[in-house]
Amino acid sequence: MTRTEIVHTDTGDARITWHPARGARRILAVSHGAGGGIEARDLQALAQALPAHGVTVALVEQPWRVAGKKLAPAPKTLDTGWRGLWPALEKPGLPVIAGGRSAGARVACRTAKELGAAAVLALSFPLHPPGKPEKSRADELLGAGVPTLVVQGGNDPFGKPAEFPEPDTFELVEVPYGDHGFAVAKRAPTSQEEALETITGAVVTWTRSLG
Repeated sequence: MTRTEIVHTDTGDARITWHPARGARRILAVSHGAGGGIEARDLQALAQALPAHGVTVALVEQPWRVAGKKLAPAPKTLDTGWRGLWPALEKPGLPVIAGGRSAGARVACRTAKELGAAAVLALSFPLHPPGKPEKSRADELLGAGVPTLVVQGGNDPFGKPAEFPEPDTFELVEVPYGDHGFAVAKRAPTSQEEALETITGAVVTWTRSLG
């Protein structure tokens, strides 16, 4: 049974939708990007798949999204909102993996060490703005300071897997033919369902490896 919780933060009310696992060993808290919400295909796939593997999934909506705004605020404001809801994520007393897609992945990386996250899951990490590889955000990823898994679409204009630094401080899994939202073209030799299975399979395997 899913449940929804409103959490008050310094930037407004955030919302957590809990997908509990029986006998949960850890919590995966994942937030959305700057252009969408928790209805994103990868977030929904993880929420459906991981509880069967002992991982409670908490889908997090930042205050700007709960308030119905269409544009995400500055990174500093996103970080403040994330910090404000972190105590609610820790309340069950389990290790919390900080995660997110796109802008949410950046927030998770920037705050992981400070908040005591057990690990970071970065979905579609926006390594650079499209067409501007010189404006790299690799420092945010490399500075996470905890075990980190990057799941990246093979055709992501915000950074293809080959553009990432050598993964000595993080693991990287490619979703073949996936774009920034992990959508695959109908003409691609892999299906949308297979792309989502790649994501969920990689995350399940990785969470088990965390011990």
